[in-house]
Amino acid sequence: MSTDENKAIVASFWQAFSNSEFEKALSYLDDAEFSWWIAGDPSKFALAGSRNKAQFKELLYGVAENTENGIKMTPSAWTAEGDRVAVEAESYAVMKSSGKVYNNFYHFLLIVKGGKITGVKEFLDTTHAAEVLC
Repeated sequence: MSTDENKAIVASFWQAFSNSEFEKALSYLDDAEFSWWIAGDPSKFALAGSRNKAQFKELLYGVAENTENGIKMTPSAWTAEGDRVAVEAESYAVMKSSGKVYNNFYHFLLIVKGGKITGVKEFLDTTHAAEVLC
């Protein structure tokens, strides 16, 4: 697939994600090869580490259930080359239990092969995420 096609797949994924269309978002992820890695020390930040597609789905629905209106992800900058698409983004969500606002900034590196996202590396402010989400 072309770089532009890979970028379009990633854009469609984030649009579905931000609209809380989780099954649609998950359909962009490869069933067999997919891995989502979140930066951080798992002993200090519970969300850190790698997840397969089923584990990521569980995480996604868990976060969504604990927010007022889901979590919005707004990409602000893109760089794409071959099968790699890098995205800078900002999130926004209000937590149901505490009313705290989750507003984080990210760098994502997504790998797209054969029309599916096969890997994601997520870099974020783990301190803010731990204080609000965990």
